[in-house]
Amino acid sequence: MTSSSLGKADAATDTLRGGPRRRRVRTGGGHGVPLPLLLPALGGLAFLVVPLIALLVRTPWHSLPEQLTSAEVWQALQLSLVCATAATAVSLVLGVPLAWLLARVEFPGRGFVRALVTLPLVLPPVVGGVALLMALGRNGVVGKWLDAWFGITLPFTTAGVIVAEAFVAMPFLVISVEGTLRAADPRYEEAATTLGASRFTAFRRVTLPLIAPGIAAGAVLAWARALGEFGATITFAGNFPGRTQTMPLAVYLALQSDPEAAIALSLVLLAVSIAVLAGLRDRWMTAS
Repeated sequence: MTSSSLGKADAATDTLRGGPRRRRVRTGGGHGVPLPLLLPALGGLAFLVVPLIALLVRTPWHSLPEQLTSAEVWQALQLSLVCATAATAVSLVLGVPLAWLLARVEFPGRGFVRALVTLPLVLPPVVGGVALLMALGRNGVVGKWLDAWFGITLPFTTAGVIVAEAFVAMPFLVISVEGTLRAADPRYEEAATTLGASRFTAFRRVTLPLIAPGIAAGAVLAWARALGEFGATITFAGNFPGRTQTMPLAVYLALQSDPEAAIALSLVLLAVSIAVLAGLRDRWMTAS
């Protein structure tokens, strides 16, 4: 059989199989890594990993149990956990409907609203704290009315810590949930409404189960961000032990007088961060 006949036979086989066969191109196979790429990659890895290793090396392991069982540490840790959890709850109650609005409803200026929602991601936390003071302080735009009508004062209180943490953490939840909503098929909601369900019932019975993984991932990210918040908290809520002093503030204060205690507290926050990454590994760190 001639080469032309073989070519025609291969073409006919490809046609019967649904089209021409695609050749798989393998990359990275025995060609090695170019040195101009390898060296900066290793430098970047070292830049990110060496400080964490240094923290572990300099940890006072012999006095770590004593440092972690002190009353001040447990007080700050308890306050951090309570406030971060409350801030995450606020983010869920307000952020999930906001994400649905941005993902499902067309309205003028939606892009601008989305930009405002994500602004706390790039805004310096201290600036966020100042903005909260201007809005919710005793003489703030909204705070003066809260104080006059309801006697509510948020700055320099535990509630102020929750507000500051929710302000910086909610965008993480909104982005995660909105992305999940955009990936979800809206026809399920439309089918539920055509069968007589209200829009809210369709959201509650159909949409929420579909986007539950995205909500869970966003909630974990928001909780971790709230737990590590520093700038907005110290600006809006202050640094009062037992009332507004969270773990990051305790680390900052301890670094000035007791470096070993600061390292021990930092190790706790590092362990929490690793636990968060481990919990999200199936969503954010899957290997292709």
